[in-house]
Amino acid sequence: MRRSGLVTHVRGLGAHDHVCWRYGDRDEFLARLREFLAEGLALGHRVRYVGPGDVGSLVADLRGVEGVDEALRTGAAEVTPLGATYPAGAVVEPAAQVRVYAEATEAALAAGYTGFRVAADCTPLVRTPEQLAAFARYEHQADHHMADHPFSAMCAYSGAEVDEHAFAQIACMHPSTNTPHPGFRLHAAGDRVTALGGEVDLGNGDLFALALERAEPPPRGGRLVLDAAELSFLDHRGLLRLVDHADERGATVELRTAWPGVATLVDLLGLDVRVEHLA
Repeated sequence: MRRSGLVTHVRGLGAHDHVCWRYGDRDEFLARLREFLAEGLALGHRVRYVGPGDVGSLVADLRGVEGVDEALRTGAAEVTPLGATYPAGAVVEPAAQVRVYAEATEAALAAGYTGFRVAADCTPLVRTPEQLAAFARYEHQADHHMADHPFSAMCAYSGAEVDEHAFAQIACMHPSTNTPHPGFRLHAAGDRVTALGGEVDLGNGDLFALALERAEPPPRGGRLVLDAAELSFLDHRGLLRLVDHADERGATVELRTAWPGVATLVDLLGLDVRVEHLA
């Protein structure tokens, strides 16, 4: 099972979990970074820290993680300066970056580790609209890889540099986040199925449409299937946006949900939507 919903810490996350964390200050970020990677080492994962700065400063950030010196020596822990991979202003190519982490996961497993875990301060990668759009797509694609492979990640963003609206565009592509906004989650459920959780309403409807466009959940056999087991509310505008999105791709919507309101909306609006009610 993957963790999904609002989180207040990063302890107890498993091999497939993916959390988006907005931090207020540097000390808070370092505490969550060490917490997340220390548990990864305890689980037998290879761990990696990616962030701005040079190798020496990144290593210093890990001080306080038990056994980190030995882990760095053996390769159980790694640090990667963000600038060495992405120059200032670089726009991430989503599929290529997913391949990078897929190969790193395979290498960790081949070396005898039980999985691969990454903590990254991604703030410099979402500073422009172009960067933000590309990174939101990447986050969703990476989440699908995580759902089916032992790869977990904590993606951190500075609240001082990434405003709430920009953060919401990223957070909604994660199964877990530490902020209540945007209210819904569009993420992976395994086997290439997309999950929809939380609430979609008037306040976040435009963001939901944008998230659908960036996520591009693939239709199968003419149906766009969403695992909505954790959906707690979907207003008629959100449902119509979902139907329009599927219709543009020659598909109809299938929602698997325990929330009874969906079936009521479908009947009232006369929509061609299949609702599978979960007990």
